[in-house]
Amino acid sequence: MATTVNRPVVRTHGGTAVVRRPADYVWALARIAIGWIFLWAFLDKTFGLGFATPAERAWTAGGSPTTGFLKGTGENALGGLFSALAGQPWVDWLFMTGLLGIGLALVLGVGTRIAAATGSLLMLLMWAAALPLDTNPFMDEHLIYAIVITGLALTGAGSTLGLGNLPVVRRTGWLR
Repeated sequence: MATTVNRPVVRTHGGTAVVRRPADYVWALARIAIGWIFLWAFLDKTFGLGFATPAERAWTAGGSPTTGFLKGTGENALGGLFSALAGQPWVDWLFMTGLLGIGLALVLGVGTRIAAATGSLLMLLMWAAALPLDTNPFMDEHLIYAIVITGLALTGAGSTLGLGNLPVVRRTGWLR
């Protein structure tokens, strides 16, 4: 019995045949979904939309987007380092700029290599701040996100359902 699961979809783009497999769409949806997680965290922390951040603790209301997470790391292995960073204006700006940039890059499919590097670094730092882990001696969602984000960039997931096929993006390595 023949299967069509891995049969490619051929589209032309600028005179070049672009072959899309069903898996390419799955990875594109994963890219967009993870990008939305970063973008949503930025929006909720900025405006206090009431999901993870109440309005009175929003960044626009004078709250610090890093204080809640980093202050809670005081008793962890690297807690002294991370709790000292909590609430520092430069840390807040760096964190929020990272959330916005990584989120937009992944959702749009542009700059996925930069998003992979910075997003993986952010996830590794959050993982390190949480050590020792409560439910697993080593692995948690922060490491999984870092691995998947890196894989998305390496597979060129920005070119499916994203702006990664724009000529300027295809010509410019750092925009891929």
